[in-house]
Amino acid sequence: MEINTNRPVDISNFFIAGVNYKKTDAATRGQFSINNDQYENILNLAPAYKSDALFILSTCNRTEIYGFAEDAGELIDLLCTQTTGDKNTFTRLAYIKKGEAAVEHLFNVGAGLDSQILGDYEIIGQLKAAVKFSKERGFINCFLERMVNCVLQSSKTIKNDTALSGGTVSVSFAAVQYIKENFEINAGKKILLIGTGKIGRNTCKNLVDYLGTTNITLINRSEDKAAELAAELNLKYAPLSDLDYHVANSDIILTATNAGQPTIFKSQLENKGVKLIVDLSVPNNVDASVKELPGITLVNVDELSKLKDETLQRREAEAPKAKAIIATQIAEYMEWYQMRKNAPALNAIKGKLIEIHTLLKITFPNEGKGCPVMNAERKIQKVINNVAFKMRSQNQQGCHYLEAINEFMSVSAGN
Repeated sequence: MEINTNRPVDISNFFIAGVNYKKTDAATRGQFSINNDQYENILNLAPAYKSDALFILSTCNRTEIYGFAEDAGELIDLLCTQTTGDKNTFTRLAYIKKGEAAVEHLFNVGAGLDSQILGDYEIIGQLKAAVKFSKERGFINCFLERMVNCVLQSSKTIKNDTALSGGTVSVSFAAVQYIKENFEINAGKKILLIGTGKIGRNTCKNLVDYLGTTNITLINRSEDKAAELAAELNLKYAPLSDLDYHVANSDIILTATNAGQPTIFKSQLENKGVKLIVDLSVPNNVDASVKELPGITLVNVDELSKLKDETLQRREAEAPKAKAIIATQIAEYMEWYQMRKNAPALNAIKGKLIEIHTLLKITFPNEGKGCPVMNAERKIQKVINNVAFKMRSQNQQGCHYLEAINEFMSVSAGN
C-alpha cells in the first residue's frame, strides 16, 4: 500500500490507545493481544478505517495501537476487528492519549519507564519489530519514522548514561529468580521450555547462566529454531508431537509462545506429580484449571512482576534522569516536526516568489556586481528563512504568502 502523502499530518491527530498491566490481568490482556497474522489483517483493513500511518505494539504486558487518525475511535475500531475481546471492553479499560502526550507515552514505553518491571530493556526490541512489520507494508510515514528513531536514540542514551536498566531484571530473569527461590535445582531436575522466540531465547539463556543446568528440553512450533538454540547452548530439543510426553515427565515447565490459546491442559498433568509451571505468555498458554491439581504450582507474568529487589530500587532512583533525557529528545523531535510540517507551505511561497521575480524582472541594486540570478536566489531564500522563523516561533500559519510577497517587494525596491 502507498501512504496517502496528500493527507495533512498534524501532531494533534497522533493517538495512542492501549491496555496494559496497570488495569488488566494477563487473561484480559490476552483477549487483545495481536499476533503477526492478526497484525497483517489489521493493516489490510486500515484504509477502510481511514488509517494509513500506524503500528501496533503487542507484548506480554500491553497491546497498544499508535497512529494518525481523525480520532482514537477509528484506531480502536480497527484494532478490535481482530481481537477476541470486544470494543466496549477495550474502551472501558484503555488509556487514550493524543498529540504531545501520546508522543511522550511512546518515549516512556521505549525507555522501559512504563514496563511492568521498571527499565525492562526487552521492550525496545519488541518496539523495533513492531515498527519494522508496519514499515515493510507501507504504513510508516516520515513523521512516525522520525519519531521512532528519536525514541530509539533516547532509549540508547538512557541505557548508556543512566542505570535505569542496570542489573539483571526482566520478565525472563524474574522467572529464573522465582525458580531459584522456590524450587530445588539439581542435575536430575528436568526443565521443559516451550517457545524459542525472543522471550524464550532470553529465558533459556538465563536458565543456563543462573541455574547452572543444561538438563533442558526445547520445543517450538518451528522445530528448526529449537534445534538451533539447543545446539548453541548444548541442550536437548524435541518435536511438538512429543509435547505430552515431556509435559508429563518434566519437573519445571516454562511457556513463552505467542499461541492464541492454551497449549497445556489439566488432562496432561493429572497424576503426574509435583511440578512448577511458569507461564510467560499472553494470552496465557496454560489453562487456569491446572491450578486445581495437587502438587502443581502455576505462576504467570503478573505474579512475576511483583518481585522486588535492590536492583529495582536503584532503577527507580534513575527515573528522573531518564525523564530529563526524554524531555530533550521530545523537544528536538517537535522542532523537526514544525519544520517538516511547514515545508510544503514554504516551498509554495518560494515558488510564488520565483514566479513574481520572473514576471516582473526584478533587480536588486543593493547587491553590487554579483550575478543577477544569484542575487535573486539569495534574496528569495532570505525571505523564506524569515517566514520559516516566524512559523516556528509564532507556531501559527497566518497569511504568509502576503507577508513574503511584501517583504520580497520591499527588498527589491532597495528598502
